[in-house]
Amino acid sequence: MHTLFYFIIAIGILVSFHEFGHFWVARRAGVKVLRFSVGFGRVLWSYRKDPESTEYVISAIPLGGYVKMVDEREGEVKKEDLPYAFNQQSVLTRAAIVAAGPVFNLMLAVVLFWSVLVIGEVGIKPVLGPVEQGTLAAEAGFAEGDEIISVNGKATPTWAEALSVLVASALDSGEQVEVKVRNFEDTQSTKILRIPEKDSNDPDVLYKRLGFKPWTPKLKPVIGQVLADGAASEAGLQTGDLIISADSTEINDWMQWVEYVKSHPGVAINVIIERDDRRMPITLTPKRVTSGQTTEGKIGASVQVPEGLTDSMRAEYSLSPLQAVPAAFEKAYYYSVSTLKMMGKMLVGKASVENLSGPISIAQFAGQSATMGLTHFLKFLALVSVSLGVLNLLPIPVLDGGHLMFFGIEAIKGSPVPEKAQLFFQQIGMALLFFLMVFAMILDIGRLFQ
Repeated sequence: MHTLFYFIIAIGILVSFHEFGHFWVARRAGVKVLRFSVGFGRVLWSYRKDPESTEYVISAIPLGGYVKMVDEREGEVKKEDLPYAFNQQSVLTRAAIVAAGPVFNLMLAVVLFWSVLVIGEVGIKPVLGPVEQGTLAAEAGFAEGDEIISVNGKATPTWAEALSVLVASALDSGEQVEVKVRNFEDTQSTKILRIPEKDSNDPDVLYKRLGFKPWTPKLKPVIGQVLADGAASEAGLQTGDLIISADSTEINDWMQWVEYVKSHPGVAINVIIERDDRRMPITLTPKRVTSGQTTEGKIGASVQVPEGLTDSMRAEYSLSPLQAVPAAFEKAYYYSVSTLKMMGKMLVGKASVENLSGPISIAQFAGQSATMGLTHFLKFLALVSVSLGVLNLLPIPVLDGGHLMFFGIEAIKGSPVPEKAQLFFQQIGMALLFFLMVFAMILDIGRLFQ
């Protein structure tokens, strides 16, 4: 219900803004609008000031919307309404009305990116952990402790931003990516990531090949919070207990202890702990927890984090309202171009179709981003708004870009494209979109079982 709720909120906002673009420009151009609808199907709510005014409607299926204007192609038009009919307007006016929807989506993306930049983001610093041999990071000379300052000139204040820009830049530019880093000695240097073409076509493959993992400090195996119904509580472990050994194996840090517990589901472990400067033995049996085909041991206890460590790795980033304006436009432009390039790569077979997301994936992302906080949900809305704007501008019949293509042909030849020809190409466009939707749904369903 959480996922469904935020999916409906997201689609409602994006569709409403898109249709409002058509509506607003049509009204400014003097075209009479009969209905402004958010959603399709059965009408749930409607409002009309008087019989000659626009009817505002919310319909049952929240996966789209429409603006119905006076148009001779849609039905009989009263004589007094002819000057306000859509089809009676100039090519330029009609093109402006049609283009307004996707343009408003791109404008919404700018506003949302601006809001995120002004509100600010909180995350962990983009400091690298151990770099495994054989990865692209190792080949480029990255080392543990390197903090990523920028990627291809774009500032990366947090780990999430660094990885996002890094993967997007690699997919976008291919061949090589310039990364500026700062090591523990505060010395700055520039590393060049060379991306093989076979790795630059799929984000998942690329992420694994990059080999970037966040730096994790080695923490002492000291028990922090203990859950009331966990194995740790049942065995008598308390906050502040230091793990000395497990089954005579010396435990040196928390992650070693975690791995030992995970590898002993349902198996009793003889542990030596230190409490109040005294060593004492206890026996605990990790509970069996199954996830998919993997079974791990869990004891229901967390590590005690030294005071100040969390703050030292915390990164906050925000801009003033004025500084955020050009930065927001830059982000919207960057993601628009990246979206187009990815579509082009998929079209010619240079990028995996696994990059497509259907309504199920989008709904999941909506719920997850909302759970993570306001800024994450706003960024999600901005990215989907960019995708919606770019997709609708493609010259595919049925989409806004297809109508703009017909208007362009009309402007060149001096007369409208014959209705039969328009209908024929629109049917092809509908078939393509239907195939794309079904294919994306199949991918979505497949991901659910992975």
